[in-house]
Amino acid sequence: MSFNHFDEKGQAIMVDVSAKLPTMRTAKAAATVNLKIETLTAILEGSVSKGDVFGVARLAGISAAKKTSELIPLSHPLAIHHVAVEFKTDRLAGKVTIEATVRAYERTGVEMEAMTAAAVTALTVYDMCKGSDKSISIGEICLLYKEGGKSGVYEKK
Repeated sequence: MSFNHFDEKGQAIMVDVSAKLPTMRTAKAAATVNLKIETLTAILEGSVSKGDVFGVARLAGISAAKKTSELIPLSHPLAIHHVAVEFKTDRLAGKVTIEATVRAYERTGVEMEAMTAAAVTALTVYDMCKGSDKSISIGEICLLYKEGGKSGVYEKK
């Protein structure tokens, strides 16, 4: 069984995972959003004109995890069992760290689903606040943790 995304002719293909046994898969990814301290304060006080920034962004991230295979061409459609999106804020730095956790009992990992959830959550924070803060930037999007499957556990150091 090959895990190459190219066939013998060099054409992009979806990896055949049909012979693999399902296992519990978990992945956690993060994204950072940098914004003005005033903007972060408005988010935390619930005074952003578009409404509940973290509430809307959380729903966007959950939805994005479930739609990953529609966005990433060679990603497998998966039956997602759990998606959680959490926010950690640093008021003094004007920074929001988003952590997205995805879990599924599947034949392939859920890293792309977790990273997609984190990225879309960050983009939604941007969209909800762009009217009052044009300087918002989205920083590193990365895999923090994964487990399940043959490759075992990975944890970012």
